[in-house]
Amino acid sequence: MGPDVPLLNDYKQDFFLKRFPQTVLGGPRFKLGYCAPPYIYVNQIILFLIPWVLGGIGTLLYQLDILKDYYTAALSGGLMLFVAFAIQMTSLYARKKSVTIERMLSPDAVMDEDEYESSGCADAETIKFIIPGKKFMVNTVFHSVLAGVICGLGTWYLLPNRITLLYSNIGGTVMIFIFGWVTVCIGEYSLIINTATETATFQTLDTYEFTALMRPLYIIFFIAVDLAHRFTVNVPALEQINQILHILFVFLPILWALGTLPPPDALFLWGMEQVLEFGLGGSPMSSHLSSLHVLHSVSVCIGFTRAFRMVWQYTENALLEMVVVSLMQLFIFSKDLWWNRSLDTGTRLLLVGIIRDRLLQLITKLQFAVSVLLTSWTEKKQRRKSTTTLITLNVVFFPVVMLFIVLSTLLSSPLLPLFTLPVFLVGFPRPVQSWPGPVGATACICPDTVYYEQMVPSLSAALGSAMAAGSLGVLLPGSHYLCRFQDRLIWILVLERGYTYCCINIKGLELQETSCHTVEARRVDEVFEAAFVQEEYAKALPLNEHFGNILTPCTVLPVRLYSDARSVLSGIIDSNENLQEFKGDLIKVLVWMLVRYCYKRTKTPKELDETENNGVPPLIRQPELNNSPYPQVPSDTDSLNLETLDEWSDNDFFDDESTTKKENGKLKVLPSTSLPIPGSVESQSIDGNSSETISEDKLYKAVALGLPAVDKGKQREMTHLPLLEFNCSHSQLLSIPEEWRSSCLPKSKINEIKKLFPEDWYQFVLNQLDSLHPKENLSNILEEIAKDEVLKDLYIHVVMSCYFSFLGIDNIVPSPSHIFRAYNSGIPWSLGLDWLTEKPELFQQALKAFRYTFKLMLDKASLGPVENFRDMASYLEEYEHNWYIGLVSDEEWQEAVIQEKPYLFSLGHDPNMGVYTGRVLTLQELLVQVGKLNAETVRGQWANLSWELLYATNDDEERYSIQAHPVLLRNLTVQAADPPLGYPVYSSTPLHVPLI
Repeated sequence: MGPDVPLLNDYKQDFFLKRFPQTVLGGPRFKLGYCAPPYIYVNQIILFLIPWVLGGIGTLLYQLDILKDYYTAALSGGLMLFVAFAIQMTSLYARKKSVTIERMLSPDAVMDEDEYESSGCADAETIKFIIPGKKFMVNTVFHSVLAGVICGLGTWYLLPNRITLLYSNIGGTVMIFIFGWVTVCIGEYSLIINTATETATFQTLDTYEFTALMRPLYIIFFIAVDLAHRFTVNVPALEQINQILHILFVFLPILWALGTLPPPDALFLWGMEQVLEFGLGGSPMSSHLSSLHVLHSVSVCIGFTRAFRMVWQYTENALLEMVVVSLMQLFIFSKDLWWNRSLDTGTRLLLVGIIRDRLLQLITKLQFAVSVLLTSWTEKKQRRKSTTTLITLNVVFFPVVMLFIVLSTLLSSPLLPLFTLPVFLVGFPRPVQSWPGPVGATACICPDTVYYEQMVPSLSAALGSAMAAGSLGVLLPGSHYLCRFQDRLIWILVLERGYTYCCINIKGLELQETSCHTVEARRVDEVFEAAFVQEEYAKALPLNEHFGNILTPCTVLPVRLYSDARSVLSGIIDSNENLQEFKGDLIKVLVWMLVRYCYKRTKTPKELDETENNGVPPLIRQPELNNSPYPQVPSDTDSLNLETLDEWSDNDFFDDESTTKKENGKLKVLPSTSLPIPGSVESQSIDGNSSETISEDKLYKAVALGLPAVDKGKQREMTHLPLLEFNCSHSQLLSIPEEWRSSCLPKSKINEIKKLFPEDWYQFVLNQLDSLHPKENLSNILEEIAKDEVLKDLYIHVVMSCYFSFLGIDNIVPSPSHIFRAYNSGIPWSLGLDWLTEKPELFQQALKAFRYTFKLMLDKASLGPVENFRDMASYLEEYEHNWYIGLVSDEEWQEAVIQEKPYLFSLGHDPNMGVYTGRVLTLQELLVQVGKLNAETVRGQWANLSWELLYATNDDEERYSIQAHPVLLRNLTVQAADPPLGYPVYSSTPLHVPLI
């Protein structure tokens, strides 16, 4: 073989010393420690460069625009995968063909030199020398696949244009491309050719050939960062990291040679230790917990971790499990039994916990199955032609049925009764919520939703107290509870449980009861009455008439909510005496409402005193009139008709270009450059420094007390009428808004309406305003205001206009139907109605007064007549502060419920009975009954609901599985499912209920 020269590759010497110690092979030999034949090095270099060649082919095709970048990576990776398998198969063939190795003992292994026979560049011994192959066939496949992946991704990682985009430098691109491929080739060599002896060696023996993965894993990490940068938009920090890692990539061989980078097993254990010490606040362990040979330590860790956490999460269950384990320790004396020999305490607790959970599920599933089976015969409405056959089949195939029940218990999956018939299947395992999506995200919102929304905070607090006291039994995630109060049904699902808290979801079921809903709700009431109402069940040994029902009564809770009372108003709303009083009361309530409204919208008395101008009335200052003509008010008629409607206008005034506005209670005239217009008067400004034109019609509009409108079609004779002003400087405290002062009444009615106006009540209401600001001395001011005839005439005009708008110009006794329509804003059309609806604020106040008057009529009929003005004012104050009187459909009704107004009233009509009804909601603390539901019954019915609607697509609203079932509460259970399969009207987000 020629002269032997020293071997320069120490790495190969190390390799053979480990692989072939003290071996003697026949035939020509070359000694370790000296140079191998040249073809050995040539073969190694060729194999080393294979990934570069394959990657170069892909890169060239990409640069020539033949393939896209990802196709280039796929091509290079596929070729590398094929070559890797070919190399491994060649090594496997060579090992099978090589001669048998005879192991001989040598007295001095150090002095003896290992020799290796080689007869050619491609013989079996040479191939086995260069490519030792893998110990395990799994690694042969896995390493080959990994080599293909790295070659493909490495080609993508080192594409020249990609590197140029990162650095915009041709020289840098060339350097990174060349030395980057050297790094890739070194990593591929470790995978498919021969594993190098690493400087950073952690394990004494590489039993599972992990060392070969060290270099490829670092390459994959660098490529992963580049991929993240490729598929992430506008992350400058990631781009900078990628640039730095591309440079470090070419230095990886140096870091491997220096032993700076740890092997995978050391890196994993170091990382876990850092997490334990700094992330979890622990101490580095004396041994490895996370070890492959001693899995027993892992079970110990899991068992004790679970045992300590169970104390905080499920205290009752943890106590039960510890008692069971302790008792078994006392009664099992044999130390050789597997319970004592093989299991630690944590594992025993874990095993007992699993058995406890599955045993509880088995019991509840058996109860569910028996209930479905028996009620299919005992409940007449559930009995079908096939019932007898199904019961017989269940008895005959009892072992099979039990197998299904046990299997569903082991899998913790629902027992699915097909179409809720006694035909049982095993459903698939699902979370305790049973439904996908976030909790409380969907509900069938309706007007009834608000009642559940209002009661949830109080109910949650009451549930927390009951849970802490143990009144609701053992709380487990997946437990279901049903609450009942009047027509309300509340469904509660326990989502999560801890020592100091419980997380629940509250659902509200519909209040509009269907026939099926009513049947089951009545049975719920009967179950609760049997438990909580003792009169009928005060026997020596009372029997449970509802044995087998899925509802078990638990407790009653005090909850702040609205009680709902409905009454028939026959004899009140149709009483002629009551309706006659209603007319007079309406005027009084309108006065009370409008005076208070106008008072609240004006400024405080202190501010008004500061704006007084030597006693001159500040609202309207009497201008100095000239001799310009003033339009005469046209003669009035006793009635108006539609033919003259278009010729009449309430706002027939000249629109001059000067602008007037009130500032600090005075009339201010803004400068104008326009010339005076005909029919206007000159008036000095308040400060006396300028003279501006103010349309006399504008001033007339401000104080004309409901006088008729001007005829547009005819030129009337002009007369001089004096302008009116308030008699009291403080009258602007109660000034009627200017837009309310237009007229809708015939002139002939003015004297008549003045007779209807209750002046003594008006004076009383004004005097009562002192109570709104007790700190201010208003008595003297209010006395002066009460003497202002101009202000009184304004209120007469507005109040009576509203009165006739509601009851009509004829002033007859209203009928019950008229009262009902007006209460519901359905006032019959009239000119007065048009006038009123054009003023939204006035309309709302007038409608509010009408509803207050109706409520006053009911209270007087039921509680007795009002003795004096003070009692009547007390009623109205009570309505204002503690009542919402309106319609259920009003948005304000919903807001009043949320704001917890003490009382709400609405007027309704029952078309079936032909009667008018009153509905009163009263906010108070009342007792709500709570019962626990069989959780497996609920899960099973929900599983059938999902199967029936989503798979069988049986969406018939009258299908059998949605019909009333008084024992299984089937209709209520379907309602409580999440939409779109169920239809609760309210569903809360997860509620955190503290237990301490």
